[in-house]
Amino acid sequence: MGVPNGEPNGVPSGSVAIGRVLAAMDAERAQWSRTDGLGVFSDVYRDVTALVAVRVTDGTFTHPDFVEDLDVRFAGLFLDVPRDLAARRTVNKAWAPLVERRAHAGLWPLQLALAGMNAHINHDLPLAVVATCEARGVPPTARGVHADFERVNDVLAEVVRPLRQSFLDARVVAAGGELSPVADLVSNFSIDKARDAAWANALVLWHVRDLGFVAAAARDALARTVGLVSRQLLTVFPDPLDRP
Repeated sequence: MGVPNGEPNGVPSGSVAIGRVLAAMDAERAQWSRTDGLGVFSDVYRDVTALVAVRVTDGTFTHPDFVEDLDVRFAGLFLDVPRDLAARRTVNKAWAPLVERRAHAGLWPLQLALAGMNAHINHDLPLAVVATCEARGVPPTARGVHADFERVNDVLAEVVRPLRQSFLDARVVAAGGELSPVADLVSNFSIDKARDAAWANALVLWHVRDLGFVAAAARDALARTVGLVSRQLLTVFPDPLDRP
């Protein structure tokens, strides 16, 4: 996918701060193979991030400064994954399944991309919302915050839905119209519902953020639950195209 409204060097017009994030993502991506699971997710996520960089300057959002800040913090949580790997630190439990299976030859690229989206949306996004609200001194329930959060769904849809549908259509045609179990699995993963869950978890984490052990337990439970979903998304199924 190309960068929406991008300049010749691949840096999008729009947010300078998000442009710096894209440069950091590109630096990490250059170290991974084309089929690396983290790289497959990064390719999709880069397009979404580049589009957000444009949308925060074109009047899409009521509070573009908040969305820009949120997007930078959000991306930083993904960039923590390769940084933790490089430093030989333990990767967050939400990301561990994708890291462990990033080179598995039996997984379809869309499974890898969706596992990354699951970890990033269901785990990282609630943390990013709380961190952004704390930094800016506003609660998630402040006027306009949730509305702008919902508008990001439209940005995601511009990039992700056509990608997923084109992949599934191609596999169904190639398999003679038969949906394999993995195609059924990924077709039932809803990004809109994932973001709804992320918002609910952000509200929970916001309300327990000062409760010490309770806050830590809530974050750990969220990471473990998200990791479990990713393991399901990364199940290796026999491909109907491999049958005689």
